[in-house]
Order: sequence, then structure tokens, then C-alpha cells
Amino acid sequence: MNELVSIIVPCYNQAQYLDEALQSVLDQAYTNWECIIINDGSPDNTASVAREWIVKDSRFKYFFQENRGVSSARNTAIKQATGEFILPLDADDKISFNYIKAAVESFQEDASLKVVYCKAEKFGDEFGLWDLKPFSLHSLSQKNMIFCSALFKKTDWERVGGYDVNMIHGIEDWEFWIAILKEGGKVKCIDICGFYYRIKSVSRHKQYSEDHEKQLLEYMSIKHVDFFVKQLGSFTQLNSIVKQTKEEKEKNLNKLKNKKFVIDIFCNTFFKFTIFNNF
Repeated sequence: MNELVSIIVPCYNQAQYLDEALQSVLDQAYTNWECIIINDGSPDNTASVAREWIVKDSRFKYFFQENRGVSSARNTAIKQATGEFILPLDADDKISFNYIKAAVESFQEDASLKVVYCKAEKFGDEFGLWDLKPFSLHSLSQKNMIFCSALFKKTDWERVGGYDVNMIHGIEDWEFWIAILKEGGKVKCIDICGFYYRIKSVSRHKQYSEDHEKQLLEYMSIKHVDFFVKQLGSFTQLNSIVKQTKEEKEKNLNKLKNKKFVIDIFCNTFFKFTIFNNF
């Protein structure tokens, strides 16, 4: 089997790093890929850099949109993608030559997989292995451990409505993995260091305010209340829900969807985690 993989590269003020990212794509041992570069209204020379790669290899494609954020940029590119699998890659990061091949082989070996990622290494202003907690749904309810450059099926992106454009200030990857995985499906971390995450002194993730953090977490707590309540089990009456009548279950579940009630839960269980630790 030789499924097409669509590599999605959103760009905003990252033109100085784009060559390195695209070279890591060109170097892939797995050759059946397309790479969609999406310029998210960047004021730098992203367009001219991207055009050089389009001339170099026809598998590179380029699109432009007015600036609407990384979630919107990824969605725009994925709509144009023709691959069965999607691999997002930020314009300042890199992947190893064998990453896509190993990830596709994992999907071929296990049809129940929904997300495949790998071990990661930092570079730039900081070097060394990126120590990420092993995946579990319970752990995912508290902190993200899957970076953006993981392989998933385009059909799953369609099923959940894509990346949530309301996550304009960050942690869009965390929200996306929850959306894809909360109803089931396996996750695999392959035993290779296949992703290189650039550390910079100034980055989008280091510019969030506490207000942004609170707003994002409150939004996620409402959108995925079913997931967080199931994984965190925040209060006693949840333990007896399975014993309740249908009417009683509906009454309690409606109560959980009340905004103030859920935010109160998160004030006690969730806000101790910072956005800087959750991508």
C-alpha cells in the first residue's frame, strides 16, 4: 500500500525557517506525499521562498489567505489536500527522513489507530530530547503530550469539523486531539526521534496572557464537558450515574453542561496547568 500523505505547512512570519522545514519534507524516505504551504497573510517573504520550492518539486503546492490564525490556515490547506493522511508541520520545525514512512506503516499494521506520533527533540535556543508524558485519555484531559506534527486521517478531521478556529490564541492542537480521540481509537508513539521542535526566545506560545489562558480553558471545558467529566470525575454524584434512570441521567448531564458549574470544576482541577505547558 502506498497511501498519499498531505503535509500541511502554515506560515506566518516564519520565512527565515521555511527552507529547513521544506528540505526535511523533500528528504523523506516515503515519497508519495504532497506538501501544501499555506501563507496566512504573512508580511514577510514567505511567498517568494515558497515559490522556489514549487519550481523545485511539483509535489509542493502554495496557497494564500488573509491572516486568520493557524487553525484557519490548516483547515484551508487540508480542504485542498487529496491525501488519505494528514501531517501538519509548522514552518519553523522539521521532521526526520524516516518519520512519515514509519507512521504510515503503523497505520497499515493497525486499522484501529487514529493518531500516530513519535519521540521528539528540541533545537534552536535549547537542545535535547523533549520529555513528553506517555499518552492516555486521562493524561490528555490534564495536559497535551501530542505535538502538532502527528499523522491522522483526513476523514477524522472532517468528522470533528476540523481545527477549531475559536482557539485563536493557542492550544489548538490539544483541543483537536481531544475532539478526535474522546470517542475512542488508538494512539501510537513510534520508537524513533522523528520530530524536531524549534525553541525560540520569542514565539507565539510565549506571548499568551493569563486572560487568554483562562478564556481558552473555559471554552474547552464547555465544548468537551463530556470528555473532562468522564476522565476527571470531578464530583461524587458522577459515580452513581450508571445506576440512575434515563430521566435522572439526562437531568444530571444537563446540569454538567451549565457553564458556571463546569468552570467551577476547572477552577479547582484545571487552572493549575498553564498554557505554556500545554503547547
